[in-house]
Amino acid sequence: MRLERYTGARLLDYIDELARLRIEVFRAFPYLYEGDPAYEARYLKTYIESPGSVIVLALEGDSVVGAASGIPLKYETDVVKKPFLDAGYDIDSLFYCGESVLLDHYRGQGIGVEFFRHREAHAKSLGGFSQSCFCAVQRPADHPLRPTDYVPLDGFWEKRGYTKQPELTTQFSWRELGEASESPKPMTFWLKTL
Repeated sequence: MRLERYTGARLLDYIDELARLRIEVFRAFPYLYEGDPAYEARYLKTYIESPGSVIVLALEGDSVVGAASGIPLKYETDVVKKPFLDAGYDIDSLFYCGESVLLDHYRGQGIGVEFFRHREAHAKSLGGFSQSCFCAVQRPADHPLRPTDYVPLDGFWEKRGYTKQPELTTQFSWRELGEASESPKPMTFWLKTL
């Protein structure tokens, strides 16, 4: 198992594998994402084209078993930037950690910790970033598809130094399992000083 940072055009070779991985991992609770390969390719293109972006790949041999993305917040979509702009943040000083996706078999081995370490180190190497942030979907405790053994990741994120910001929220839309079309999902941001 090895972790490698990729930027720019080097990611083109991994688009299909990254799309497959995101669809597989996000299908589970709490995202319940009904994947769309065409959307995934468009989404990942942002990370190929945006200056300062990074994707950290977890590789087992030649197979991608996990990935974590990061990008200067100013290059993210308006729906991601708006809560920070409305609250008076300097978005040029924020580095946004997108998703971390890892196949079940590889969890609990410290890879998630390394995903954050690599993205934060990348942000520091670029210079000018005072904070790192990400967002997570909010699901009610009594959600009908919540597995009985589900453990939220809040404790893991807090150990990485992130603090939940209930006042910083947005909505992402995707087609959930069982839905005929996309619907908005509530997202809450977490912040860490770099």
